[in-house]
Formats: sequence, C-alpha cells, structure tokens
Amino acid sequence: MYRNLIFQLSLFGLAMGFATISLIPQNVEPFIWIIIFIFCAYMIAKHCSGKFFMHGFMVSVVNSIWITAIHVLFFQTYMTNHPDQLSMMAKLPMPYSPHIVMILSGLPFGILFGLILGLFSFIASKIVKRKQEHVKK
Repeated sequence: MYRNLIFQLSLFGLAMGFATISLIPQNVEPFIWIIIFIFCAYMIAKHCSGKFFMHGFMVSVVNSIWITAIHVLFFQTYMTNHPDQLSMMAKLPMPYSPHIVMILSGLPFGILFGLILGLFSFIASKIVKRKQEHVKK
C-alpha cells in the first residue's frame, strides 16, 4: 500500500478542514471537493500499480479524520459560520451534544466519500498511464 501517497493526498482534507471553518462557504465546498477528487484520482492512477479503489477510499477516510477533528476543535467558529449545520444537528438524535454527532457522523461521511473517490480512482486508472509505463518507453 502507498501510505505516503495516501497521507500526502489526505493533506487536502486537512487544508479543507481549516478552510471550511470560515473561509469557504458551504455552497462552494462541493465544487472544490470535485476538483480535489479529480486531482487525487489522477495522482493515485499515476503513481499506484494496483488497488486504485482502495487507495482512493483510504484517502477519503483519512480526510474525514482530519476534517472531523478540525471541526470539533474549532466547533464554535465552524457553527458561527455554518448556522444551517447547527439547525440540522438539532433535528438529529442527541441534539444536546452536537460535538458527539459530528464525531459519530465523520467516519460514515468518510466512507461515503471514500466510495466516490475510490470509483474516481478506479476510472482514472483506466484512463491515465502509470509512472512505470512512461519509464519503459
């Protein structure tokens, strides 16, 4: 497994975790994630020799850990800039503890987005020539 590549690509999650606290509005965030997913899928397809889906999946799982940790640590600032999130959390089980709701929902979202990035990575592996193929020619 390409642990270094997974870690390096997960740094986008770290950056997005901080950026989404107060800089990036919630309506713009999905477009930035699409760009990040395409780039990550390309890099996985370019540098890995197999298990493309798993590598993409793992990047998103690690992303979810970064993002959840940052949003929990900067909870007040995050909620101040995302009031709709707070009202949504109030409708979920355990509305009295939004921190715990964030923590418990972080991994399922990481898994969901891992399936998406895994699929992107698998598709990219069918399109992109790998690093080893360029060396052989």
